[in-house]
Amino acid sequence: MEAGNKIGSSAHPTSLPPPVRGGVSSGTLGRHLARRLVEIGVKDVFSVPGDFNLTLLDHLIAEPELNLIGCCNELNAGYAADGYARAKGVGACVVTFTVGGLSVLNAIAGAYSENLPVICIVGGPNSNDYGTNRILHHTIGLPDFSQELRCFQTITCAQAVVNNLDDAHELIDTAISTALKESKPVYISISCNLPGIPHPTFSREPVPFFLAPKVSNQLGLEAAVEATADFLNKAVKPVLVGGPKLRVAKAQDAFVELANASGYPFAIMPSGKGLVPEHHPHFIGTYWGAVSTSFCGEIVESADAYVFVGPIFNDYSSVGYSLLIKKEKAVIVQPNRVTIGNGPSFGWVFMADFLSALAKKLNRNSTAVENYKRIFIPPGMPLKHGDNEPLRVNVLFKHIKEMLSGDSAVIAETGDSWFNCQKLRLPKNCGYEFQMQYGSIGWSVGATLGYAQAAKDKRVIACIGDGSFQVTAQDVSTMIRCGQRSIIFLINNGGYTIEVEIHDGPYNVIKNWNYSGLVDAIHNGEGKCWTAQVSNLA
Repeated sequence: MEAGNKIGSSAHPTSLPPPVRGGVSSGTLGRHLARRLVEIGVKDVFSVPGDFNLTLLDHLIAEPELNLIGCCNELNAGYAADGYARAKGVGACVVTFTVGGLSVLNAIAGAYSENLPVICIVGGPNSNDYGTNRILHHTIGLPDFSQELRCFQTITCAQAVVNNLDDAHELIDTAISTALKESKPVYISISCNLPGIPHPTFSREPVPFFLAPKVSNQLGLEAAVEATADFLNKAVKPVLVGGPKLRVAKAQDAFVELANASGYPFAIMPSGKGLVPEHHPHFIGTYWGAVSTSFCGEIVESADAYVFVGPIFNDYSSVGYSLLIKKEKAVIVQPNRVTIGNGPSFGWVFMADFLSALAKKLNRNSTAVENYKRIFIPPGMPLKHGDNEPLRVNVLFKHIKEMLSGDSAVIAETGDSWFNCQKLRLPKNCGYEFQMQYGSIGWSVGATLGYAQAAKDKRVIACIGDGSFQVTAQDVSTMIRCGQRSIIFLINNGGYTIEVEIHDGPYNVIKNWNYSGLVDAIHNGEGKCWTAQVSNLA
């Protein structure tokens, strides 16, 4: 081990360098990491301090373009980084060794499932403790520092354990660039004694990343477009269906280009809501099998050809694998592959390239749009509601719908809010996020914090059930401390309503809280906050 790496050496991180002041951190690992985060678009980092990461936090604070936001727990810090990445394209969180790392694990797994680049940074053991057979605190009592790393290996696309300054620059940059290229989370562990030590590799500003664009195999692209155009141009009433992988493929604009050129109606899978313009005249709703938007399912399932762009067919999105679609009628477009019917399949053909090229080859066909217009009946209004009657969910969501604009964004919590928020017709530029693949209850509180911090031009409207809120409620305090202006509609069902529908039992009933009283207590007269309990329209 180099002598320089022994600064602050101890069996535990108690003898650490003094806090960073002003610009003292130039030429250090901490300075490099802070500048790299700013360079890739991270302006806010969500953290929970612990003795293994305190010096690193000092260096992040010393970066004038970086804002450190302390969260109430690591799980919410991870959820906030998830929400931030949805709005900004990349997010970051910082926690401490093992107790913090294992606590944030669930949030990072959710980000992996949703293809979100989240940089998860952990303050690790002193570099001089590696290989000593010492037992450290915050571990399970074994002289093995790899437990946390092994847990992260299956839910991140790259892992870096930085315990030597000689390769620290390479490890950090490789991990961060991999997150951006793969659109998945990464794990970076940094020994607690290293952030403030100068090293020649950090002597200058980070050179900006150049992430080489992925270019389609031109011959494969041409063959895929030709075969798909031939397939679709023979169809009588083809349709388009967008899926959640439109985001990771950065193909939303190309999807709209194809819809405009083809004249086909288009729907969205439930997990892709918010990724296509719902104000478009050819948008027909959410395709979700038996629970699709009215008249949408009929048009999709009666089509003689359908193009699914970026789909994920899991048990949720397929309503228990009950979709009435046939493989031989489908063109499946994934981020880097196109499959037509039962074959052929074309690899290394990227979604945006393919959709844009296909738009130029299709004959315009609006038959399915005309069929939709022929059967469509506008949704009715909720039944007249007396002022003193208990507030119904359909009435509540009628009012929420009227609040939406291009300056707002909806966060829908796992559970019955999934279904109610799916019915909202989003105006132009209105954001929409939910976590359908992973479905971790409580996600929305942290995600609302992160999304609102990243998208300060939007008013975030979160719809959260009482059961989910009880999991992660504490970070409403962080929203208040950050001066956010989000609106939370807490729907008090007295338990886990979605699970009641699946299988009822006494375990689905939870203790009722005075939710407005709880938030008033969190507010404690500091910052701006308003709460109310509403049970009727009076």
